[in-house]
Order: sequence, then C-alpha cells, then structure tokens
Amino acid sequence: MFLPFFEALRRHGVPVSVREYLAFLEAMQTGLVTYDIDGFYYLARTVMVKDERHIDRFDRAFAEAFSGLQSVSADQVLEALDLPADWLEKLAEKLLTPEEKAEIAALGGFDKLMETLRKRLAEQKGRHQGGSKWIGTAGTSPFGAHGYNPEGVRIGQDASRNQRAAKVWDKREFRDFDDKVELGTRNIKVALKRLRKWARDGAVEELDLPGTIRSTAEHGFLDVQTRPERRNAVKVLLLLDVGGSMDAHVKAVEELFAAARAEFKHLESYYFHNCLYEGVWRDNRRRWNAQIPTAEVLRTYGADYKCVIVGDASMSPYEILHPGGANEHWNAEPGQVWLERTRAAWPAHAWLNPLPEAHWGHTQSVQIVREIFEGRMFPLTLEGITRAMKAMV
Repeated sequence: MFLPFFEALRRHGVPVSVREYLAFLEAMQTGLVTYDIDGFYYLARTVMVKDERHIDRFDRAFAEAFSGLQSVSADQVLEALDLPADWLEKLAEKLLTPEEKAEIAALGGFDKLMETLRKRLAEQKGRHQGGSKWIGTAGTSPFGAHGYNPEGVRIGQDASRNQRAAKVWDKREFRDFDDKVELGTRNIKVALKRLRKWARDGAVEELDLPGTIRSTAEHGFLDVQTRPERRNAVKVLLLLDVGGSMDAHVKAVEELFAAARAEFKHLESYYFHNCLYEGVWRDNRRRWNAQIPTAEVLRTYGADYKCVIVGDASMSPYEILHPGGANEHWNAEPGQVWLERTRAAWPAHAWLNPLPEAHWGHTQSVQIVREIFEGRMFPLTLEGITRAMKAMV
C-alpha cells in the first residue's frame, strides 16, 4: 500500500533505495506509529532521508502521496490566537459590487486601525458574521476573515481573496527554496553566465601542483606555479523573501538560487517575509525559534560582499513605514530603517523583483522600496540581471 509513496519520493528526486523502503515497511509492522500522522511522518523521513538537503523534496512527495490524510481544524490553525475559533470558521464569501466597495471607508491610518482593534477585542462578547463592525467572518468589517475591506486586519484566514489588508494576523508556515532544483529554462542558464562577471575583478589563484613539480624539476629550485581558481571567488549575500505573494514566484527564485549555489564558492543566504526587520532566518521550519538578529548579519559580512535581495516588494505600505506594521509580529522599528541599513552596509547591492517591471508603478510598496534603494531594483529576467550586474560592478 506504500508503493505509491515510494514512487512519489523517487519522482521528486529523493534518492531512496529498495533497501530503505523495506526498512520502512519493517518499521511500520512494529506498530510504533499506528493512528499517529505526525509520528508516521517523522518515522518515514528518518528512514527515507539520509541528507537534510532532501527534506524539502520529501515533504512535497509526502504531501502528494498522503494528501487529505488529516484535515487541520480551526482550533489547530488558530491555537496561538486568543479568539474563539468558531468565530473565524470559513463561511460563504460575500460578493460586493464596486459601488459597495467604494462605500467602505478606511479607519484613518494604521495607528487608528490598531487602536480600534484593541477596543473591539475588549468589547465583543460573542460570535459575529457579516456586518461592518465586529470581528468575524465575511461582511465588510475591517477585522476578521473572508470579507472585504481595503485597510483591515485579516485574522484567521487561510488565504487572501482580494490581496488587500493593512495587516495579516496569522501564523503561517513557509518552505525553504530548493537550491538543488534543476535549471528549467535557458534564460536562467544564460543568467548564470552573467553572474560569473561578478568574479572577474576579484578572481584569485590556486596552486597548480603538477605545474609546480614540473617547473621545479626543470629549474632545480622551488618554482611555485598557480592558475586561476575554477570557481568564482566573489562573495555573495542573498536575502530571499519567502511566503505570501512570493508563492507565485517560487520556481523562478529556486532556479536562480540553484544557479548561484552551484556557481559561487562564498554564498550566504537568509530568508525574510515581505520586508526586512530585526530578524532573519536560514530554515523556514525554524523561523520562530532560530531567528538570527539582522544586526548580527550586518556586522558579520563585510562591505566586500555583494548583496542581492530577491522579493516582489508587494505588501501594505504600513509594513515598510510604521512600527508594528509587520505581519505576524510587532516590529519596534519600521522596515524602512532596516532596508536603509542594508543598503548602507553593502554598497554593491541590487534588488531583483520577479514582478514584471511594467507593473511596478501600480503598487505603492514597490515604489517605496525602489526609492529606498535609489533605483537599484531590477526585474528577475535575463535583461534585468544584466542591468543589476552592471550596477553592482
């Protein structure tokens, strides 16, 4: 019955053998994980995965083979919130006409919005659905899930229907970009050749041992011979936006990430969500308990690193300009402060945006970030990468 799972693992590139499959079946026969989906997952991963780089591929194969095995309840999703879960159960979405949407007024800025939310939490005593005031589902209230309000706080909603909210109050899980993914397009392969230009000015040499032996024998004294290092010696710091609207660009970013990982000897990468704040992380599974202070990253990597930020810069302007505007946590300093510090720390920097360049003018946050980086935002295309290389050199 687990043969489709075994086939899915191979299809997703997990190097699993028949011996490991038989060991997995033997472990299942012991009855250690009966009726325990979490235990079953960890048992399978322990037996099948021998290299942590393959965990992401394993997760995708596991999700494909056992989709629907266990549904997640509202209580599990919202366990971190102090709101009754049944308030936020998904109901039928309310369809509004353009005229109705135009009648929905904002509350007068981010600070006013958060102040009003605190008051509503204190005043509301019961469940609410629809309407324009209380925290609940559907309707036009600024607070809740599956409704419409252009400047609201989206709470307890598994997905965004209209991509509009001043703040999203949910704890979400992201996955790491796979740096071993096969390069799927010719453009990204050509972009890899463009990336090699980074190392021309900073190339170093390595010992040519056969040449040294030959030259020493010919001349009768030690004659060290060197040759250009085969791998690029340039130092690259890669900051990757993950989750939310970036889900639509995973393939393009993974291909670029894999190309850079294969090419550059000195490559450091970190994740962030939407905007840089006081913490970044290396592993999305541990982003809450293993964050690295952004200030530490700023101190660790010198100005000789070339900093490349990859993200669509699509978010609420509050996330950039206001304290407390970040998703999922309260940030003491605006994101703009950290972006400016990043720009100053690494003079050779560029922002690669997977959104088509023709669309940047339609999103206020993209324009703000582009201004902060003094125009050094380029599209994630062959032509855009070429322009970014010229700007950094």
